Amino acid sequence: MSATRIKVVLISPKGPLYRHRGGIFRQSLRYMPLTLPTLASLVPAELAADVVCIDEGVRDVDLDLKADLIGMTVITGTARRAYALAAHFRRRGITVVLGGPHVTLVPEDAQPHADSIVVGYADEEWPRLLRDFTAGRLQPRYRQSPDLTLAGLPPPDLNVLPRSRYLTTDVFEATRGCTHNCSFCVVPSAWGRRPLQRPVDEVVAEIRRRRAKRAIFVDLNLIADKCYARDLFEALIPLNIHWYGLATTLLCQDLPLLDLVARSGCRGLLMGLESLSRRNLGDNQKPFNHPDEYARVVGLLHERGISLQGCFVFGLDDDTPDVFLDTARFAVDAGIDLPRFAIVTPFPGTPLFQRLAGEGRILTTNWELYDGQHVVFKPARMSVADLQAGNERAWKYAYRWAGIARRLRQSPASWPLGLLTNLGYRHYARRLHKFYTCDWHFDQPPPAREAASPPGPPALPDAVSILAASEQDR
Repeated sequence: MSATRIKVVLISPKGPLYRHRGGIFRQSLRYMPLTLPTLASLVPAELAADVVCIDEGVRDVDLDLKADLIGMTVITGTARRAYALAAHFRRRGITVVLGGPHVTLVPEDAQPHADSIVVGYADEEWPRLLRDFTAGRLQPRYRQSPDLTLAGLPPPDLNVLPRSRYLTTDVFEATRGCTHNCSFCVVPSAWGRRPLQRPVDEVVAEIRRRRAKRAIFVDLNLIADKCYARDLFEALIPLNIHWYGLATTLLCQDLPLLDLVARSGCRGLLMGLESLSRRNLGDNQKPFNHPDEYARVVGLLHERGISLQGCFVFGLDDDTPDVFLDTARFAVDAGIDLPRFAIVTPFPGTPLFQRLAGEGRILTTNWELYDGQHVVFKPARMSVADLQAGNERAWKYAYRWAGIARRLRQSPASWPLGLLTNLGYRHYARRLHKFYTCDWHFDQPPPAREAASPPGPPALPDAVSILAASEQDR
């Protein structure tokens, strides 16, 4: 290792659904992720480090690359890939650091695979880790401080990734976290329920600096703090932009706030509708969702020119084999612009995982299957095969030509944009079955190497940091 200059390589590994080669999409249809650009911007200037970022969704990792230190951000579905890469580079004598949601949820699972891990958000710990590394005193574990603030952080360095490989780079973050406690969500288990907020003026300044006309907010719940949300939306109005983000259905119970969202330029929202069953919603700590109000939610959004990406999960304990087509038909009839379906996944460290593990219903801890499209537990009221096939059936039904045409007629989105996004999901739906992989026959016990007891409750720090993410994987 050079005494004055180090080479740092940051990698975002990908699972089988989205890997550069062999995934469902042959090229990236995603926006630029913020994790690697954010980490790159946090490298201390005095280290004069060479920083290389590799997003495996758009570029292959060179196994012969040269580096002093490799950092990887890990979600559960990519943990197996990350561990394999870590083992390879460590054998070559390269120091490997792991962080992200999976590492935060189950640090004891990740620790043996790295020279050091970061638990929680890395905004403060990543620079400290790099300084320790150059001084020869790298610690095995770094933990997020409970008093972390987002104020004054440098903007992400978007130049570290190939802009041409993404649909857009106009991606922003105003807040992190969520105040709710949904049992299948990694957010409260990994990061707690205290939302972190960037000063509104810093968010606006970044949008102005990039001269963005459209913006994607990757915040998990933009309206978690309504006072902050109002300030943000008011500040967006003079920018005259169109923006897209995530919120809960509670937005549609506050019509003045919803009107403000529309005036601020919102043109699309993702909402977790989750289920048509009140029992499912109540059992999983999401009672504020009301299925009998979903059609009204769609109507209120459409009246204000806002499209809805409505997300549902299958496999909750009240689900039976008729849930798939019932949900898909509802999504089409209600005019949900982009319905999205997933198999509920008991991510390690969540209350759902702990409950299912206690009931002996976890079938595998092969983390690569924890991607929202594979069954990794025994359902309560159907077979594993029913759940796997039913999820695919819902996708195909919702994205039939007739369903697409019906939704497009009701959508406030521009016709070309609506058609393009629906065609993308139709492509996904019709190829999903090619990427189902399992190490055992449906409804048969998993092989011995997967039959070991699932990990116990993770040793979470006092205040730890998705995505998701989705995007909250710093």
